[in-house]
Amino acid sequence: QVRLVESGGGLVQPGRSLRLSCTVPSSIFRSYEKAWFRQAPGEPREMVAVLTTRGTTNYADFVKGRFTISADDAKNTVSLQMNMLKPEDTAVYYCKAAGTGYIYWGRGTQVTVTS
Repeated sequence: QVRLVESGGGLVQPGRSLRLSCTVPSSIFRSYEKAWFRQAPGEPREMVAVLTTRGTTNYADFVKGRFTISADDAKNTVSLQMNMLKPEDTAVYYCKAAGTGYIYWGRGTQVTVTS
């Protein structure tokens, strides 16, 4: 069974930083595209950042210049560095791994940005 496990969420003040991490099984780590999504209450889940298997990245406009997605091949983790956080970044953040015919999601980690 494939499990993605997120960590690093929490409560933070506006303007501060958080780093999320997601452990991806080694069996799919290199061959699957990895991404972070988020879902705020009452809103649909939306893409935040994508890291392709070729190493290219894509970001939602609302996080460009503030968030960075990266992977650690040695630890089989994909991280999301979030800087200059805003209250509107408050959401549950989900890790996603997608490959040929398969999509896996983590259970999510809560990020709350409030003063």
